[in-house]
Amino acid sequence: MMQLSRPAISLAGRCCRKSPSIVRFVATRWQSTSPSIPSSQPFETRKWSTPLAKDLAEAITLTGPIPVASYMRQCLTSPDGGYYTTKSSQGGDQFGAKGDFVTSPEISQVFGELVGLWVVAEWMAQGKRGDGVHIIEVGPGRGTLMDDMLRTISNFKPLANAIVTIYMVEASKPLREAQHKLLCGDAALKEIDLGFQSQSKYSGAQRIVWCEDMKFVPKDTNSTPFIIAHEFFDALPIHIFHSVSPSPSSSQANTITTSTSQPPPPPTYTLPSSNKPKPNEWRELLVTPTSPTTITFTTSSPKENTHTPDFDLLLSKLPTPHSSYLPQTSSRYKSLLPHKDSIIEISPESLTTAADFAVRIGGSANSPKAKPSGAALILDYGPTSTIPTNSLRGMKAHKPVSPFSLPGLVDISADVDFTGLAEAAIHASPGVEVHGPVEQALFLTSMGIQQRAEALRKKAAGDREAADRIELGWKRLVDRGPTGMGRIYKAMAIVPHVPDGGKKDPRRPVGFGGDVVV
Repeated sequence: MMQLSRPAISLAGRCCRKSPSIVRFVATRWQSTSPSIPSSQPFETRKWSTPLAKDLAEAITLTGPIPVASYMRQCLTSPDGGYYTTKSSQGGDQFGAKGDFVTSPEISQVFGELVGLWVVAEWMAQGKRGDGVHIIEVGPGRGTLMDDMLRTISNFKPLANAIVTIYMVEASKPLREAQHKLLCGDAALKEIDLGFQSQSKYSGAQRIVWCEDMKFVPKDTNSTPFIIAHEFFDALPIHIFHSVSPSPSSSQANTITTSTSQPPPPPTYTLPSSNKPKPNEWRELLVTPTSPTTITFTTSSPKENTHTPDFDLLLSKLPTPHSSYLPQTSSRYKSLLPHKDSIIEISPESLTTAADFAVRIGGSANSPKAKPSGAALILDYGPTSTIPTNSLRGMKAHKPVSPFSLPGLVDISADVDFTGLAEAAIHASPGVEVHGPVEQALFLTSMGIQQRAEALRKKAAGDREAADRIELGWKRLVDRGPTGMGRIYKAMAIVPHVPDGGKKDPRRPVGFGGDVVV
C-alpha cells in the first residue's frame, strides 16, 4: 500500500494522556459554608511553585475565585508561563518519551496513515472533487500526525493535486516552528495576514498556513474542508457545576414592612412560608489559593507526588453567571438538577468549535452552502454518551499529578462530551450528520490497522527490534483492556447529510460501519 515509512519510536511504559488508572488529585475542597480560607503565612512571603501560580494568586486576591475554565486557559496558553506557549521554548517537550505524555501518532506511524486513508475514503465517497480541497488540523502537536497523513495522501495523486491549502491551527510559537521543520523542511516560513505560510515538502503546490485560532481560517462556502481534531477537545477549558439545595436563608419566610411616619417602628407582618420545597440550584466550583497549612491526601507515594497544590476548588455561595446560564442550554443538564450533588462539566468552547466544524461542512442559514462537502474526524477520550464528571486531571512526566500544582508546567485536560459535540454540530447546520462515537479499536480495525502493520513488519524483517516495536505499537492502539487506548479513546465523524430517499441502509463513513466507495 504505502511505499514510505518513518522510524518507529520506543515508547514502552509511557502513559497516554488519558487512563482510567489516573487518579484526580484534589486537595481539601472548601464549601460555601466554610469560613474564609485561613492563612498562617503572609501572602507576600508565600513561596509559589511557579511564577504563573503567583500571578494567578494575585489576580484572584483582587477579583475573587475564578472559574475552572479561566484557570485552565491561563495554565495552558498564557503568554506568561503557559504550558503550551512557554514550556517548549525553554528546551522541554510535552510529547513523547521525554515529555509528559504520548499520543497515538507518536506510538505508531500507522495511526496517522489510517487517518490519511480516512480522508481519502471520504473524498472518494463525495465524488473525488478535483480542486478546492483544504485540510485543517486543530491542535497539531509536533506535526507528526499531519506528516503521516500527507505522506499517505501523496500516494493518491488526484487528491494530492486537489489540495490547495493545509491549515495548522496552532497558538504556540515553539510548536509551530517544530511543525514547520517537519512538514516543510528547508522551505522558508513567511509571515502573512492570516499568520505564517510555507510549502509542503510533499508537494510544492500545497501551501501550509499557520493560524493562531480557528476563527482566522477562512470560511469558503465553495471549498471542501477535511478537519482533523486529535486530542484537541480534551484541552479546551471546562466549567464545573454542582447541584445543591437552596441555602436555608432563601427558604425562610418572606417579610413585608408597612410604611408609616409615626414612631414606634412600624408593625411587621410575616407571610407564612410555603411548604413546597424550593428546587435545587446549580453552583459553580471555582479556583482559589490553598491554605499553606492544607494537607493533601493522595494515593501516590511521596516520590510520585511531591508538589503541594497551589490552588483548590471552592463551591460558590450563590449561583454565578455561568451556573445560571450554561446548565440551561441542554435538557441533558436540566434532567440532573433535581438530583442533589450531581456534578457536571461543560465546555462552551468545545461546543462552539464543533458547531463551527459543522457550518464549514454543511453550511447554515447565515452561511449557506450550495452542496455540503468535506468532513471532520474527532479522536479523543471521554464517555460515549454520558456527561463528563470529576474528570479534571494533571499529567507530568507520564505520571498523574494534581491539576492545581505547578501551574504552567503540568498538562491539564478533561474528558470530552461527545454527545454534546454531536448536538452542537446538528443544531448548527442542517447539512451535516454525525456518526459515532465508536471505540478507537473498532475504528482502527475497520480501517485495516492490522494489515498495514503486518506490511510494515515484513518490510522491517531484517530488523527484529523495529519489527517488535511495530507490533507492540499497533496492538497498544487497539488494546481494549481496562486501561487500553482502544477502549478509552473514541472516534466521531461529522459528514455531509445526504438524503437517503427512503433507503433502509444510508451511506455510513468508513470506520463507522461503512465501506470504501470507489
